[in-house]
Amino acid sequence: MDTKVIDFIHTHRDQFVEQMKDWLRIPSVSALSEHAGDVRAAADWAVGELARLGFDNAGLRETPGNPIVYAEWLKAEGAPTVLYYGHYDVQPVDPIDLWTTPPFEPTVRDGEIFARGAADDKGQVFMHFKALEAWLSQTGRLPVNFKIILEGEEEVGSKNLDAFIAANKDLLAADVVVISDTGMFDRGVPSICYGLRGLAYCQIDITGSHTDLHSGQFGGALANPAFTLAQMLSQLKDRSGRIKIPGFYDDVEPLSDAERAEFKKLPFNEKRFARELGAPKLTGETGFTTLERLSARPTLEVNGLLSGFTGEGAKTVLPAKAMAKVSMRLVPNQDPDRIADLFAEHVKKIAPKTVHVEVTKMHGGKPWKASLDNPFVRAAAGAIEAGFGREPLFTREGGSIPVVASFQDILGLPSVLFGIGLPDDRIHAPNEKLDLGNFHNGVVAAAHLYENIAGARE
Repeated sequence: MDTKVIDFIHTHRDQFVEQMKDWLRIPSVSALSEHAGDVRAAADWAVGELARLGFDNAGLRETPGNPIVYAEWLKAEGAPTVLYYGHYDVQPVDPIDLWTTPPFEPTVRDGEIFARGAADDKGQVFMHFKALEAWLSQTGRLPVNFKIILEGEEEVGSKNLDAFIAANKDLLAADVVVISDTGMFDRGVPSICYGLRGLAYCQIDITGSHTDLHSGQFGGALANPAFTLAQMLSQLKDRSGRIKIPGFYDDVEPLSDAERAEFKKLPFNEKRFARELGAPKLTGETGFTTLERLSARPTLEVNGLLSGFTGEGAKTVLPAKAMAKVSMRLVPNQDPDRIADLFAEHVKKIAPKTVHVEVTKMHGGKPWKASLDNPFVRAAAGAIEAGFGREPLFTREGGSIPVVASFQDILGLPSVLFGIGLPDDRIHAPNEKLDLGNFHNGVVAAAHLYENIAGARE
């Protein structure tokens, strides 16, 4: 590593933070139409910054929704090409009264910067901007070819992203995708996420009669949709936590001994975890640790229930309808469409003939996992160690980042998740923040990452 690159990063720490504040001040809330102009302003800001750094073809690529920022630097002949993905849109800020300082007035307190988008995802994207600036300003080059796309609809489902990727395969051709939209296992525990769960999300609607009925006049003669739904939901898992849908586990990739060994290295206290969540006791699928159940095993959870009278006081009503929203987190090699079909088939099979049942498939995403022996993952591990001073641990996450599977399916590209957020960064919540120590170490790590990737195929 050229020492000038690292020296530049260390001597410009304070300047980096002030520059980041400029981007964080833009309220690029994609979910609210009144912020449409701000969303575009955040995209324009990123274009201007990339052009200033020396990237070519920096500009906006229009979609039916918010534009995608694209820029490239392709002057490292013979070197691999990195495709970097991030997003410039942010979540709404409600409830505003729970913020200690205004969400779009970035404020540093106790070594952390508080603002909407600080960790998700502007701050992590900006970390790479500064690593790129260090290389280009001090050496006039990058060790790899570099393409970058930033979308403005991640927080509203990325509905135009897959179509953009499919329509621009040549433009986005690369060797590896780098994404910094994840976190570390814990403070002081640098880690690399190598697996994400997928998702199948469905809604069950049960109808027992044309209208709500008096429970005294009709109770005992008609099925109660609320009670029927509760009985059906109770049949979806057994007492050991295993999901009872036929075929559900057919394609599940079992945990390897090496992966289970990596889980055991992670500092995790089950009693503290339960206490911090306010849970009397933890539960889950028998035969697996809590960490394994949280990220490497499939789940089925009821996310919402609605039926009958729920207002103040009493109303003796036999509800006409009942509804449940159910999510299933998936692991390799489960397919969300197949799982949703199996779920719908099973729900209809266990439903009594006394009610009408409809299952609606809402949305889904594919699971993803990288090999721990992947040379790009190893390149990232070395970069994290260089930036944070200790070898990273390997983790999987229980949530989903659908674009990772999209890059794999559409472009055939592996991804490296290179996040530096912390579990208490309060993303999507009031007082979102980013630890500035992690940010500064992350800039150093990102600078090393590009050089490591340049040699990853050698």
